[in-house]
Amino acid sequence: MTRPAARKIYAHAKLRRLRRAHGLNQVELARELGISTSYLNQIEHSQRPLTAPVLLRIAEVLGVEPEFFSDSDEERLATDLRTALADEACGGTVPPEQITEVSRDHPELARALVALHRRYREAVEHVAGPAVTRSAAEPHDEVRDFFYAHHNHIDPLDRAAENLAATLDAPPGGRSAPALAALLADRHGVRVTETDHRDTADLRRYDPTTGVLRLSPWLTDGQRAFQLATQLALLDQRELLDDLVAEAGLTSPQAESLARIGLANYYAGAVLMPYTAVHAAAEELRYDIELLQARFGVGFETVCHRLSTLQRPGRRGVPFSFLRADRAGNISKRQSATGFHFSRLGGTCPLWTVYEAFSAPDRVLTQVAEMPDGKRYFWIARTVTHGGHGQRAARAGFAVALGCELRHAHRLVYAEGTALDDPRAATPIGLGCRICERTDCAQRARPPATNPLTVDPNHRTRIPYPVLPTHP
Repeated sequence: MTRPAARKIYAHAKLRRLRRAHGLNQVELARELGISTSYLNQIEHSQRPLTAPVLLRIAEVLGVEPEFFSDSDEERLATDLRTALADEACGGTVPPEQITEVSRDHPELARALVALHRRYREAVEHVAGPAVTRSAAEPHDEVRDFFYAHHNHIDPLDRAAENLAATLDAPPGGRSAPALAALLADRHGVRVTETDHRDTADLRRYDPTTGVLRLSPWLTDGQRAFQLATQLALLDQRELLDDLVAEAGLTSPQAESLARIGLANYYAGAVLMPYTAVHAAAEELRYDIELLQARFGVGFETVCHRLSTLQRPGRRGVPFSFLRADRAGNISKRQSATGFHFSRLGGTCPLWTVYEAFSAPDRVLTQVAEMPDGKRYFWIARTVTHGGHGQRAARAGFAVALGCELRHAHRLVYAEGTALDDPRAATPIGLGCRICERTDCAQRARPPATNPLTVDPNHRTRIPYPVLPTHP
């Protein structure tokens, strides 16, 4: 199997801004890097790509990780800007290449435009219903932005969890539940008990006045350990959680509360699957999720979530995007350590394999997906079920998915037998009909807001989505 060619890395305007932040001119930085001033000028203006030696030297001299020059943040910002400009109220269209240039070379301007659009949407919602001053989903978006800004890796929390796991007199993963319960009792006087088996509303309920932690009797060993570790995070790591939430600069109590829960869950996953151990196992097993499940005694979704966080400097795993969606297309979880960005507006693409997973329950499906900008990703998806204990109990079905840039796919066991270097193997998808520029898609549900109509040279108007015949 041929590996996809590595993409060239360009500094764009990032290097220029970084150089100025260090108070250096081009002559001074070129001298430090051991290259000519003209070569540095060409790099800063994206006329020459960064070679590996120059990239490593820049990282050393200017004190940044090589990943600083990844274009993932710019791609995400470009998607946000494209979404904002797709709003009918903005009027007109902006060519995609101009949106890319603004996001790449003038990110502060792009962020200001995105923020301005959000304020506009809030104002519209306020006028439409004075009781609603903010979008219900906005706190979730703020928290997702916080995790995205950290490439879905919270290093101090991850290391604290790994240190705790090392002190437990128990194997990692789901088999550590008794040790975690004992630790809660010793450190905080917490008594663990079970809720009534008929109560399926809460997996975990803690009463700080009595020090009683009630867990659902239907939890698996892995789920029980996860809930115990989450409660331990809220009690043991309160100061660190408060500091991280404060640094996030969130704008509402709801967002702060969600962030604290998200960070506690992150800590719990890192306790059950300590970084060094899970990274070594993932590389050894070629990211075989079911084998990792067996080794750590946790569920499929938990493994997927943890794999999406393995971005510790010096020991990085495959950078994944992770999401969980239901049959209706509602995305209830989404994190990303890649350049792939989930649209906030207009739904997602029905051609994405995450939705096909519902037609093949419990099977791992794969897909090479190509975005409108030509970038290709490798996706795996499988269904999971929550709840359903007893004949009358409600069950919730989801599809969970992991995706990485195609250049990393050869590291995954799931890519075996896939022609990664064959463009014909890729499925063209988009980020949702509203902002997708594809005009030849049979699944298009509405015209793209950025280009609702096109005209051919013979002045015949084309509608870029299929007009289906009506029944007689």
